[in-house]
Amino acid sequence: MIRRPAVAGQFYPADPQSLKNELVALTQGKFPPAEPRGVALMVPHAGYMYSGRVAGETYTAARLARRVLILCPNHTGQGEALAINDEGEWDTPLGPVPVDSSLARGVLEGCREVRVDWAAHRLEHSLEVHLPFLQHLVGNVTFVPVCVGTHHLETLLDLGRGLASAIEGAGGDVLLIVSSDMSHYVPATVAARQDHKAIERVLALDPEGLHRVVLEEDISMCGVAPAVAGLEAARRIGAREARLVAYSHSGETTGDHRSVVGYAGVAVT
Repeated sequence: MIRRPAVAGQFYPADPQSLKNELVALTQGKFPPAEPRGVALMVPHAGYMYSGRVAGETYTAARLARRVLILCPNHTGQGEALAINDEGEWDTPLGPVPVDSSLARGVLEGCREVRVDWAAHRLEHSLEVHLPFLQHLVGNVTFVPVCVGTHHLETLLDLGRGLASAIEGAGGDVLLIVSSDMSHYVPATVAARQDHKAIERVLALDPEGLHRVVLEEDISMCGVAPAVAGLEAARRIGAREARLVAYSHSGETTGDHRSVVGYAGVAVT
């Protein structure tokens, strides 16, 4: 099965050469270093004109892997609560990206509530926008897409444990990518204050604390659910530290600081 691009020409260029040129600009012509090895990255998923600079800095902050697990939120409300593709490929303007079927089977074996489902992914932008970065920086990459549509803490922690088991069963050299933007449609000063409360818990590798502070402080971080699962997986596969690579907001592009969306890039090693 082939998943066609849903937001090419909207969130990023649909023309292959224009897309390549933009990726070079957003990564400042750099490629990831040989070390440190990235265990996980938290990367924003807005249109490239808004969050692409933060994404580019994050993707060149640590060594990437050729096998990738990407966790994204469910913005559309379609499909299963925990939805995976276990075969086929996702098409982008730069060509197809194969689903890593063997890694997907490991996820299905280790995560009891994950279901094979294409509906949750069909129109979801928050995973698609990462694939061109990986194609540009890694080349021949395979991936497993997981769309997370529940905020139930125990379900998310159980998902994290299952993802860790799948990564260990695959030999360990798998990069976790958490797709998330931060606060939505609040003044820039409010976004910075709220976002850094959440970022503090991410940097502490504290999934339970992240879940708690986002709910208690009413922080509109759209990817909190995949971040909780991703942090739980990361700490179980040996993550030692996390650092904030970059922080920005949409007002830096639009000039309107009265209502912004925040973007954070975090590298976990």
